[in-house]
Amino acid sequence: MNVSDGFRSRVGRQRITSYILERIIPFLVAASVFGLDRITKGMIKAHLSAWDTLTVIPKFFNIVHAENPGVAFGFLAEATGAWRNMLLIGLSVAVLVFISTLLWRPQNGIAQSWMVRIGLALVLGGALGNLYDRVVHGTVTDFVEVYAGNHYFPAFNVADSSITIGAALLLLDMWRSRERKRETVA
Repeated sequence: MNVSDGFRSRVGRQRITSYILERIIPFLVAASVFGLDRITKGMIKAHLSAWDTLTVIPKFFNIVHAENPGVAFGFLAEATGAWRNMLLIGLSVAVLVFISTLLWRPQNGIAQSWMVRIGLALVLGGALGNLYDRVVHGTVTDFVEVYAGNHYFPAFNVADSSITIGAALLLLDMWRSRERKRETVA
């Protein structure tokens, strides 16, 4: 074995390691979000009855046990019939497949930067957590309620927080990409 063979072997191993990490790490992040979401929702269901409230900081932060049959902010919560769950489950599965495809092929798609991959992984894990609830229970368990005086933000959970943070990372990456393009044009 000569020096160039050793170099090629090391470079080949580095490419394989990088290739695996680009694909595996986002799915590990998504699995971690899903796991944390399951644990926290399980704790809420075990320790609070439905619609119970535990005041943590008065007029600012409560732990509640809410079951949301709709989507974000209770949208579609009042809709009745099986079509609502079928629509929400179908959309969730489509999003999961789309994001998984982007994450599995980062070098060919929009998921080339780490910020985008982590953002997509957070959205994937959150969507999977809420999809699990919807399929198994027909509703999504929400438990964090934040107030500002008499105004409150609808209850949410770890999955919702993960989706929001992931979306913010995606927007931040788009903004940074736009700034970089302006700098190269100028």
